[in-house]
Amino acid sequence: MASGIFAILDDIAALMDDVAIASKIATKKTAGILGDDLAVNAEKATGFLASREIPVLWAITKGSLLNKLIIVPIALLLNVFFPLAIKVILVLGGAYLAFEGVEKIIEYFFHRTNQIDQATEEGIGDDGLAEKNKIKSAITTDFILSVEIVIIALGTVLDKELPLQILTVSIVALIATIGVYGIVALIVRMDDFGYRLMRRFENKGLLGYIGMTLVKLLPIIIKSLAVIGTVALILVSGGIFVHNIHFLHELFPAIPSFLKEFLVGLLAGIIIVGLITMIKKVVSLFKK
Repeated sequence: MASGIFAILDDIAALMDDVAIASKIATKKTAGILGDDLAVNAEKATGFLASREIPVLWAITKGSLLNKLIIVPIALLLNVFFPLAIKVILVLGGAYLAFEGVEKIIEYFFHRTNQIDQATEEGIGDDGLAEKNKIKSAITTDFILSVEIVIIALGTVLDKELPLQILTVSIVALIATIGVYGIVALIVRMDDFGYRLMRRFENKGLLGYIGMTLVKLLPIIIKSLAVIGTVALILVSGGIFVHNIHFLHELFPAIPSFLKEFLVGLLAGIIIVGLITMIKKVVSLFKK
C-alpha cells in the first residue's frame, strides 16, 4: 500500500517536472506576444481618473481570466477534433487586430478634431458609459491576444500527453494574465507612488528626486504606450497572417520577418477599414 502511494507521488513529481520544463519553453516562445499584450493593454487601461484606474484594471483582469477559461478548453478540444478551426479563428482575430490598429492611425492623422470632440462629449455626458466601452474594447482585444498566446503555448506540447498539455497551457495562460496586468497596474500607479515620495521627502534627496521623476515620466510612458500599442496590434495581426497563410509566409523571404509582418498587418488593416467604411456608406444610403 505504502509503495503504491509513493509510486503515485513519484508520477506526480515527474509530471510536475515535465510541466515546469514545458511551461518554461512555452513562456519563452510567447514572450514576444506577451510584450505586445502588455503594450496594448497598458494603453487601454489608461486615461481614467486616478480613483478609477485600479477598479477598471481589475474589471479588465477579470475579463482576461474569463477569456482564458473559455479559450483554453476550446483550444484543446479543437486541437483534438478540428485543428483547422484554430487557424481560421487566428486569422479572423488577426483581421480584427489589423482593423483596430489601422483605424487608430487613421483617426490620429485625419480625425483628431472629431476624436477630441467625442472624448470631450463622453467626459461631459456619461463617464460610466465611456468607461464600460473602453473596458469592453480592452477585453475584446485581450481575447484575441489570448487566443494567440494559448495556441503558441499549445504548439509547444502537441506531441505530449493530454494532462501535460492541459497543465502547461493553463499555467502559461495564468502567468500571462497575472504578469501582464500586474505590470500594467505598476505603470498606471507609478505617478501616485512618485507623488507620495515627493510629499514625504519634500522634493529633497535621492528618493524625492525619484518621486519627481516618476511623476514626470508617466505622461511620456502613456503616450509612448499608445504608439507602441498601435504598432503592436499591427505586428501581431501581421504575424498571425504570415504564420498561418502559406502564400504570405513564402512571400519576400529576404525581407526581415518583423518588417514583413508589419507591412502585411498594415495592408490588411487598410483593406479591412476600407471595406467596412464602404459597407457603412452603402447601409447609410439604403437607410435614407
